[in-house]
Order: sequence, then C-alpha cells, then structure tokens
Amino acid sequence: MGRVQFPFWAASINATIKRRISVFADSGVHCDSSASRKPVAHLINAKLSLQLLWFMDRWCGVLNVPLHPLARSCYRVAASLCLSPTSKTLIVPSANAIFFGGDRVAGTGNEVVDRLSDLQNIAEILVSKIGGSVNAWVIEASDFNGPFAVYKDFIPSVNQWGEPELYCPDGYPASGSIVSLLSSFLEEVKSHIVRQKALPSPGISTSHFSQPKILIFGFSKGGTVLNQIVTELGFSDIELSRDELMEEKEISMEEDIHIIPRTKETLLTSIREIHYVDVGLNSPGAYITDDGAIEKISKRLTQVDKGICFILHGTPKQWRDSRRSWICDEKDKLVDLLEYEAQRSGGKLQVCEKFYFADRSPDLQMHFEIIEKLDVS
Repeated sequence: MGRVQFPFWAASINATIKRRISVFADSGVHCDSSASRKPVAHLINAKLSLQLLWFMDRWCGVLNVPLHPLARSCYRVAASLCLSPTSKTLIVPSANAIFFGGDRVAGTGNEVVDRLSDLQNIAEILVSKIGGSVNAWVIEASDFNGPFAVYKDFIPSVNQWGEPELYCPDGYPASGSIVSLLSSFLEEVKSHIVRQKALPSPGISTSHFSQPKILIFGFSKGGTVLNQIVTELGFSDIELSRDELMEEKEISMEEDIHIIPRTKETLLTSIREIHYVDVGLNSPGAYITDDGAIEKISKRLTQVDKGICFILHGTPKQWRDSRRSWICDEKDKLVDLLEYEAQRSGGKLQVCEKFYFADRSPDLQMHFEIIEKLDVS
C-alpha cells in the first residue's frame, strides 16, 4: 500500500466538520461532534483508486467501478452515504441523489473550476443542500475522447465526441446502467469495510420502509443521460400503479433493495426530481424535445398518487450563447412541453426554471459555480 494521500479538501478538515455539523443539525440527524473531529479511517487501494473517509455519520469515498464483471473500463464514482450514528452501519436513505458530470476541464488555473470539478466535493455539496438523510452519488463517464465525456453505456447512439444521434428507449440502457453501477459500488464498499474493519460489520440499518426516492442531476454534457432516462421513462412498458408501489414497500428486507433500486423498473418508478444543470452540447440534443415522451409521462402520472418535477438550472454561459443558439431554443421548447402537460396532469408533472448570474457576462467559472449555488428548494 502506498503513502496515504488525503484529498485537498481534507486539509481544511475543521471547516468541513463544522459545515457537516450544521448540515446534520438542519436535517435532524444526530451527530456527536466531540467524537468526530478527525477522520476515523482513510484507506487507499491502488487497483480501485479508493479514497475512503469516515467522518461523523457518513461514509465518503471515490471508487473506480466496472459496470459489470467483464467490463473493460471503469466509471469513477464518488459517494457520500448515510451511516447509523449508533451501529455505524450503512443506513437506508430517504433519497438517492445521482449526479452525472460533463466534459473534463484542465489547466484553467481557476481555483473555483478546479474545486467544483472534484467529484467528492460535488457529493458533499449535494448532501449539504438536500439534507443529511440522503445518499449522494457523482458519476463520471467511463470513456473520454480527450476532454470529451462519452456515456456510451448509457446512450448507445453517441458519437466519438459523446454527442447523441438520438435517444431510444430500447433495452433501457441508462436506467439499467445506473442500477448495475450503484450495485457494483455498494458491493465494493461493503467488501472494503469487512477487509479493513473500518466498521463493526457490513450490515444495513433500516430507518425508511419504502424505496428511497430518486433525484437525478445532469451537469453540462451529463444532461444527455437525463434525456435518455426521460425517454426510457416515457416509452417504457412499466405500469406506475399504486399496487406496484405498495408491493415494493412489502418486499423482504434484503439490504440492497432499500439502499438503492435493485431493478431498472424500480429506479424509473422512484424518480421524483429531474435537474438539468447548465446543460449544453456543441451540437443539438442538449435538451429532450420529444413531445411524445413528455406526453406519455404526464398521462401515466395522472393514474398514480405521485409526481415528477423538472427543474432547469442555467447560466448565461449556456442560455445566452449566441454561437450555440439551439441550446436556449431546445430549453424553451422543453419548458413549453412541460408547462402544457403540467396543466393536463393536474399538477402531477411540474416544471421550474432557475437562472443564475443573470447580471454577469458568460464565462467558464459560472458554468461550474452553478453547482455550488444550486437552489434545490
């Protein structure tokens, strides 16, 4: 095992601990600050690029995870997971917030861009904004063509630059890939917990007796994954019935079922919020504009006692780019579709636009800074 390398944000550990105490206090989760002023465990596995930090009542780490055992490449995934304050075992969250990143940006010399490009930082930001009872997952594409992210497992039609030619629901590639990836990650976490004895046991504590809701975030090119998920949700043959939702609650307490969705069907039926975060491409396709998909989602929602909210977050960097005017055109068309179907669904489908840094000229920093300024209320 090589020399232990703490992430750069661990240098200011006292500030991080204080912030987390505030977050947990706001969310109603008990924290023992006197017993949590330093990392209890920090482990590195060279093969898996594991960085594990155990602060307070959360497991925090970064893993390189294959989509399946025979996969030739891995996804780099950061997570901040709930732990029981008493048993120090993984605990069922109220929600899973899943964030998809975009292209890589290197060599800018901008501290803000560098800080908000760090996967673990993004996971911590999500927890601080949504609440201490959630699990946060931040996913980076498995393949890059230079700086360009290529989500080929999630969107089979992407070209060499990671730009989609079309969104097709056949085989549910995005929802299936999410389930496989989170399952692989969770198995690695439990495996390392056992081997390193960082926790007393790999068990699961249950505090929520229904499947955690899903909040999906797509940042920049990561928005293409959201478009694929929306397409799968709209054109799938899954029936979002009350009986199915009740059946999910009655499933036996097999641990992974309640921490993460065990099937793509469960994933799709658990989605409650879809956040587009300053998305954009160098070609059309940044926002989904298929009225058929939105109409079908709306129609299904009228038959159940749940809803889905679309939140579009943007900055002048994307929404006022005169050289890529299609980004704003697509955004406006999607909003129009959603607003129309919101009325037809009786409010089950909701849409909200949030514009940030409106008084600033477009620049790269605001494109990343929106992550820190996200209003998820």
